[in-house]
Amino acid sequence: MAVELSKLEQFVALALQEDVGNGDYTSLSTIQENVLGEAKLLVKDTGILAGVAVAKDIFHIIDPNLKIDVTLDDGVEIKVGDIAFFVQGNVHSILKAERLVLNVMQRMSGIATRTNHYAKQLAGTKCKVLDTRKTTPLLRFLEKEAVRIGGGANHRFGLYDMILIKDNHVDYAGGISNALTRAQTYLTTKGLSIPIEIEVRSFQELEEVLANEHVDRVMFDNFTPEEVEKAVQLVNGRLVTEASGGITLETIRDYALAGVDYISVGALTHSVKSLDLSLKAKIV
Repeated sequence: MAVELSKLEQFVALALQEDVGNGDYTSLSTIQENVLGEAKLLVKDTGILAGVAVAKDIFHIIDPNLKIDVTLDDGVEIKVGDIAFFVQGNVHSILKAERLVLNVMQRMSGIATRTNHYAKQLAGTKCKVLDTRKTTPLLRFLEKEAVRIGGGANHRFGLYDMILIKDNHVDYAGGISNALTRAQTYLTTKGLSIPIEIEVRSFQELEEVLANEHVDRVMFDNFTPEEVEKAVQLVNGRLVTEASGGITLETIRDYALAGVDYISVGALTHSVKSLDLSLKAKIV
């Protein structure tokens, strides 16, 4: 999956409106308009690099004449002193893009790095770590791309590409069977073809799910690894299985070894430290 260019163009337009406004008065007042320059993306941290392809697109959206020479690709391990790319062209354009590129790459690299930590814990199992909707508003498309770069998998993007019946839906609907029946009827009535996933909090709820047809996926919420193993055995391959709820870097492997297909972790995106990156410029 790559970031959709039209969505990125909209994002860049809004970001520049916020950051540049009527003009970068510092650059306009101190540097002549026709000055050419070069800058390098300097790594000042360790982790997984993410956002290089996005940065390249951002530079070209801001100024199609900028030339980017990539030296490190998305997904590689980085260390202090590495150089990810060089950019050459109009200095005003480089400076206009600088903060946006850094903000995006630092955030994406932080997410990719954390995701990679979780993904490494799953080595040798069939399980994959998933992101959630616990993302920064309007940055979800970039943050989910960073999860993918870090070795994770993407769950639903929003409320429109999957029916995910969670505890509140079940309670408001009057139970598992009511929620599933209504969801299935809705899809048929609307002519929609999207998967149905349902969250269960107990083995009783799991039994209700297994008594229903047309369910694609079941999520075990706040189960212990031992309970997940038992639940996976009960499902017996009939549904895709997912574990969620308070699963940490220290416990994720135990859940994976229990046989679950996916583990969703909100911490991949909701509380990540950005990696330290810097754009250093010089005049050509």
